[in-house]
Parts: sequence; C-alpha cells; structure tokens
Amino acid sequence: MSSGHPSDNEDPEEPRAARVDELDDDLRHEEEDTDEDKGSTRPSSPQAGQESACVQGSTRLELAGDGGTGSGSRVSSMYDSLFSWICRRTIRRGPFVDPIRDQFRTITRLYSSMSPATDSMNLSTQTHGAVFNLEYSPDGSVLTVACEQTEVLLFDPVSSRHIKTLVEAHEDCVNNIRFLDNRLFATCSDDTTIALWDLRKLNTKVCTLHGHASWVKNIEYDTNTRLLVTSGFDGNVITWDTNRFTEDGCPHKKFFHTRYLMRMRLTPDCSKMLISTSSGYLLILHDLDLTQSLEVGSYRILRARRAPIGTEGSSAGPRSGGSRHTIDSKVHPHREGLSPRNSLEVLTPEIPGERDRGNCITSLQLHPKGWATLLRCSSNMDDQEWTCVYEFQEGAPPRPPSSPRCSLRLTHYIEEANVGRGYIKELCFSPDGRLICSPYGYGVRLLSFDEHCGELVDCIPVRTALLREVRSIYSHSDVVLTTKFSPTHCQLASGCLSGRVALYQPHF
Repeated sequence: MSSGHPSDNEDPEEPRAARVDELDDDLRHEEEDTDEDKGSTRPSSPQAGQESACVQGSTRLELAGDGGTGSGSRVSSMYDSLFSWICRRTIRRGPFVDPIRDQFRTITRLYSSMSPATDSMNLSTQTHGAVFNLEYSPDGSVLTVACEQTEVLLFDPVSSRHIKTLVEAHEDCVNNIRFLDNRLFATCSDDTTIALWDLRKLNTKVCTLHGHASWVKNIEYDTNTRLLVTSGFDGNVITWDTNRFTEDGCPHKKFFHTRYLMRMRLTPDCSKMLISTSSGYLLILHDLDLTQSLEVGSYRILRARRAPIGTEGSSAGPRSGGSRHTIDSKVHPHREGLSPRNSLEVLTPEIPGERDRGNCITSLQLHPKGWATLLRCSSNMDDQEWTCVYEFQEGAPPRPPSSPRCSLRLTHYIEEANVGRGYIKELCFSPDGRLICSPYGYGVRLLSFDEHCGELVDCIPVRTALLREVRSIYSHSDVVLTTKFSPTHCQLASGCLSGRVALYQPHF
C-alpha cells in the first residue's frame, strides 16, 4: 500500500519522468489522430511514407531522452527537443503535416506550464538600473539586456551564466538592442547615438553612428537591403548603409520625419513600416522602399480633429479599425516625382473605451508572420491601459474583408493593470505567433487568441473579442517593463524597473 509519501528507496525524479511519458503518449495519440483525419490524403509513394516514419521516430527518440540513464538530463533536454519538434510541425510542408492543425493540445500544455526557472535568480542586474529592453540572438545562444545605467549585459540563456558586461556602452540610458545576424548587433541610447558591436570582439565597438538630434528609441533591420533603420524622439527615421560601414560610421540619410514619434517597426518581409505616435495616430508606409526618402511637409492630417469617418477616408461601421487617410504621390504635392511605392496611410486605431478620448500608443509589435500588429495603448489621462491586436486586411489569408478601405481591423483586446504609470511596457509575440506576453504589474501575463492557443488565422472573430489569459506569473518585486521570447528555445525572459531579469520555461 502506498501512503502517498515517497519512501527512502524511491527515486524523487520518478513522478517527473512519468509526466514526460504522459506527454510522449499525448504526442503519439495526436499524431495518430492527425493521420486518421488525413485518411484519403495519405501518400502512396514509399519515399513519403519513410519520411513520415522518420519524423515520428525521431520525435519519440528525442522525447525518450537518454533511455533511462538519467531522468534529470532527460527532462532538461526534453524542453528543447519538444519545442524543436513543434517548430518543425509548424514549418514543414510534408504530406502528413497540416501547419494550421498542429498539436494544439501539446502547445497549450507547454505554454500554460511556463514557470520561473530556478536559476534565473542569477540574472540579477540590480546595480545597473532598470531593464529597458531584452533581445535574443537569432540562434538563441545569447540574451542581451539594455540597462538604464549606460550598460549592456550579455548572458547565456540556457545556463543563466553571465558572459560579459559592456561597461559604459553609451553615455546615457540604453534603450534598444537589435541583432543584424548571429554575431553583429546594434544598440541605441538617449545619448543620441547608435553603436555596432561584434560578439567575437566585445572589448570595443565596431563603430558609433551619429545622426539623431534627440533620444534614439528604436532599431530595425532590413534584411533585403541590409539597411539599419533607427527612430528617435527627434521625429526622424534614419537609414544607415551597413554594407559600407567603417570605424568612423556608415553613410546615412533621413528617410521620414513626423512629430510625436514613439515607436517604429518593419514587417517581417520588410514591405511595410509602421510608426506609432504619442498623439494616438498609427502611420503605415505601404510597398516600402527605403532607398527613397519620404518628405511630408504638412502636418495638417496629424493635427486633424478626430471626427466621424467620411466615405472618401475609410469605411464606417463597428468593425472598422479606425479613421484612415492615405497620401500617395498622385495627391500629395510634397511627393511629386517620387515612387508611388511609399504610400502613407494615417490611422486612428479604435481603442475600447476610448472612442471619445485621446490615447497614446506606447508599444508597437508585429506578428512574426506579418498577419497583425500588437499595440499597447494608454489613455491621455494615463488612467487606463489596453493591449490590442489589429489584423492586416491585406496580406492575411483570404476572407471577406470587413473594411476594404482600411488596412487594420481590431480583432482582440484586453485591459491591462495600470501599474507603473509613465513607463513604457514592451510586449512580444511568441516565435509561432500563438501567444502574447504582456507586462502585467509585478509579473507577466500570457495571452492567447482562444482557449487552444490557436493560430490567429483560425481565431478571427466576427466581432471584436477578448484575449484569453493562459497564465499569469508574478516573479518580480517591481514593475515589469519588457518581455521577450527566445526564438529557438521554449523560454521567456522579463525585466523590471528594479533591474532584475527573470527566465521562464515549462515545468511539468
């Protein structure tokens, strides 16, 4: 008879190993369900059958770990192998794989079990001021931390080991970090400069870039043209030609200027640029061409009064994404002779509860597949805060458009805890786009589009819907300011106002 307490000769890791076996069984059952649903679509060629068997066999082998030689290492390796397997199921296009209907039960269990890692306490940066930004290298091997007190910290996110501190990386607050590839990354600061760094030689900067007249807040990178794109509180968006950088800098030019600029992002395919403003406007540059500057000499539209939408500006109705104005080379006198590719759209996104009040768009992120944009908005009185998801009406999977004259439509939202007023809270998408991590007071909140952590394209509501809370985790002693998912591991990082960085991973 078992008393419910482990005896002295029992292995304390046996219950955890049993959970791993249960998870392996779930994966196996889901594969069988998927194969049954495919039915008539089974390939007749032996080669295709062998390929599927190889994928399933490798999955079971990965989850089997070390074959019983050590359940502790088996569980630790299971996280990465499981995450890699899910990514392959999502990305592959084999005959047995439906990327829209991949193992949602496993993903739901994986995300809902995220908990603080036991060794994340070693990632303390309390002597370096607040954590303003977190960024993983593309291969997930390095976690960089932008700190309030002029420093940049580098960690190994797998072992939680401190790698390097870039002392006095800038002369003022470090605001943002962006990797150009697995070794080269850029940092920007309130000292108005951008610095390039090489992971292979961190003792000195590759070069320092000068061009902004005020705090530099955002860095993007166009992988097609290899142009670095930065934005700052001077209202300028500047492009830097990294193909020709030297120790003295690299050629640059002003691409765009607007007042009240807060954040700037490029879509994953670099076909659009989105700019948020403190006055509640969202600017979208369509068919982006960074090699040509966009001169806007009039701010009449940005100063325009919020008014009911006319038939020429956009469509009306409760499902519209907000007011919209379009400026292209045919109608705007300041763009005559320029390419029509850089057409400018000005939106006032609909915010729940703020139909008659102004708002400020403080955080701006994009879905990893380019299907939607994610905004963190606060009221002008700073007494309310929301996280909102807006679907792109063009470029998304085909469906009847609800607002054909407007590029964005509000699909999901949720009200946030209005804690830490005046500070910008940076949200993030998971690498597969199924989950949103939002700073929530002294912790983080994991949000999904439905109860199954489904893809956004499978969860588009007829009317605007609330985001679903998957899990709330409170592991900080101060307001959380930034979050980031690892691109390669099932791991999440968050940083707070007091300077502490916490790591999260699944716990079964």
